[in-house]
Amino acid sequence: MQMTEELERLKSLQDVLAEKYEIEAKVEELPKTLDGSTESLDRFKREYIEKNKLYEEKKDIVARLRVELDEAQRKREEGERGMDAISTHREYEILEKQISEAQALEDSKRKELQREEKSMAELNDLLKSEEDLIASTEKDVNEARENLDKEIAACNEKLEALKAQEAEISEGIDSETIMKFQRIIKRNRKGIVAVKGKVCDGCHMILPAQFANEVHHGEKILFCPYCSRILFYEEAADLDENYVSIHDDSSADDMDEDLLEDEDFIDIEDDDSEDSDSSIKSLDYEN
Repeated sequence: MQMTEELERLKSLQDVLAEKYEIEAKVEELPKTLDGSTESLDRFKREYIEKNKLYEEKKDIVARLRVELDEAQRKREEGERGMDAISTHREYEILEKQISEAQALEDSKRKELQREEKSMAELNDLLKSEEDLIASTEKDVNEARENLDKEIAACNEKLEALKAQEAEISEGIDSETIMKFQRIIKRNRKGIVAVKGKVCDGCHMILPAQFANEVHHGEKILFCPYCSRILFYEEAADLDENYVSIHDDSSADDMDEDLLEDEDFIDIEDDDSEDSDSSIKSLDYEN
């Protein structure tokens, strides 16, 4: 495979990989969009359980108070009926006291019962409101989850198509080159950049003259020793005054091959702005 053809295929692969990694990142992030809604739903359900527990406790209290009220009322009525059978003043006083105490207890239990029944009714209304809120939130969450599943399915379908394109484009290209290229695209989204003069257009570092010449000759795939991107030569029409030249008599063969092929790539973000040339960095080499 000729170098020009291989570079063109790598450029096509760059677009495929960039889109693939973007979709993969999206698929990973999409489920998180439901986190807030599901957390709210879980909180509503917990609060409902707590209030429902309190409601059940109120029901027990109301049931007990009704029994106690009935008992106080029964004692009062018994006392009142006993008035007809008394024969002495002493018996009258005793019975009157019992009736009075029963009446006071009855009044107290009735007030307490009314208070608890009101509280229970308010809790019941609150529970109904929360049931409606839970049902509404659950419906929204289910609809969102359904839409999310469809979106993820569409993304996965697109990923399968991109993987097929990736495999087709990658066929015949050195596997190590593909591996390095994939890692570059994953971090920088741009894995092939031009060399203008002796400057890498990706990281704006000045390359050794002999190495830049090898890129110009285009006989093999070469990676930038600083940002690890694949390089191709492009004629620089007008170099900025700020481009710094360095004297370098060393050949590319003298460069540390481990540096060019090191798996720990240097991660340098792209800067495609028009002012990027004004911030070019230079690095001196010792022969």
